[in-house]
Amino acid sequence: MEARIEKVKQQLQSQGYKLTPQREATVRVLLENEEDHLSAEDVFMLVKEKSPEIGLATVYRTLELLSEMHVVEKMNFGDGVARYDLRADSNKHHHHHLICVQCGSMSEIMEDWLLPLEERLDREYGFTVLDHRMDFQGICAKCNNVNKPPETDSGT
Repeated sequence: MEARIEKVKQQLQSQGYKLTPQREATVRVLLENEEDHLSAEDVFMLVKEKSPEIGLATVYRTLELLSEMHVVEKMNFGDGVARYDLRADSNKHHHHHLICVQCGSMSEIMEDWLLPLEERLDREYGFTVLDHRMDFQGICAKCNNVNKPPETDSGT
């Protein structure tokens, strides 16, 4: 975790910002809850547990700054709530999501399946893709199983 915090610190410094204690507390919460796609309010509640002096406006400003600097990805999954997701160091692009429209569950696809498409866009249109994100909305396996009609015994 410390190495990732140091990387964020360097990213901030390269743009003329400091990693203040408030910003560090926010980054730590995001790192500790990396798989949860937290809203700003979620981040605030978790930050407040450790640092009660930090206000909601400070958390919002920090998340917006981190989003502008592409440290986190600001996402909306159709529920009207902005959520924040740390960008993985290993991926050039952000990962993709499978969102169930019935139960709201979310799964991630960590592989970059769009690289061949990006290469084709560059080759055929001279268009260099800098980033992309894709969300698939549908029905998850769990909900599909619940929605299946019970099998009947056709042998009787």
